[in-house]
Amino acid sequence: MAIEPPSELIELQRASDAAHEAVRQNPSDESWAAWRERAGEVQSAVTAYATEIGEPRNKVEAAVKKAVRHPEPEA
Repeated sequence: MAIEPPSELIELQRASDAAHEAVRQNPSDESWAAWRERAGEVQSAVTAYATEIGEPRNKVEAAVKKAVRHPEPEA
C-alpha cells in the first residue's frame, strides 16, 4: 500500500524545510530555534498519523519527504 500523506503533513514539512533553509542562510539562534520547533511539529504529526493508519513511522516520514521534495509530475 502506497502511503498518501495528507496535505497537513505536507505543509508542515514544507514549513520545516523553509526553516532549515533560513538556518542555512542565516544561522542565528532564532533561526535554529524556529527550525527545531517546525521539525518537532513534523515529527509529532508524522508519529500521530502513522499510528492512526497503522504504518511504521519511518515509512510515513519517507512518504511525506518524497511528496515535498520529489513530487510526482502533474498528470
